[in-house]
Amino acid sequence: MPALEPTGFTGRVAWLGRVVERGRRLASEPLQEAQATFAGFAGESHAGLTRPADNRVRLQYPKGTEIRNTRQLSIVSAEELALIAAAMGIERFDPAWIGASMVVEGIADFSLLPPSTRIQFASGATVTVDMQNRPCVLPAPEIDRDRPGFGKRFKPAAEGRRGVTAWVEREGAIRLGDGFRLHVPAQPRWPHHPF
Repeated sequence: MPALEPTGFTGRVAWLGRVVERGRRLASEPLQEAQATFAGFAGESHAGLTRPADNRVRLQYPKGTEIRNTRQLSIVSAEELALIAAAMGIERFDPAWIGASMVVEGIADFSLLPPSTRIQFASGATVTVDMQNRPCVLPAPEIDRDRPGFGKRFKPAAEGRRGVTAWVEREGAIRLGDGFRLHVPAQPRWPHHPF
């Protein structure tokens, strides 16, 4: 029995980007195409097979501990970015402000995709959803560069809409406009957890 079920849920790549120098700026630069490797997007600051532990996993590992990099990519949805923009009182939310790797469209409630969902693209390149990304205050200075005074509105507006983190399971090219299909784990929700 397969562990992952192909679904009828399909979408399209609406935007691609990469953060070139994370130590300097969070903002990502737009791309027409990204080469997804086992380490992530080529030339991306978040790429690598491992990474140092940060606040996301502070209850599991001391800060700086070398762990597997399941946060190679930050994927958000066009539909949820529109909701964030509306909640912030701006006409459009630029995905570069949050260092996004990819914006997809066509998937309702994208940020709620189950962990281990696969997103398979036209080339066969496939990324695995690690978990929902949580909004933080780090994008505020990037937002304020273009929209002074609006940065502080991001975190509350993005709650539950910040997309997902993901890692590359199968290498390949991902291009603007490419279609994709979701493959969801064939597994019921664990009944003992209060979430």
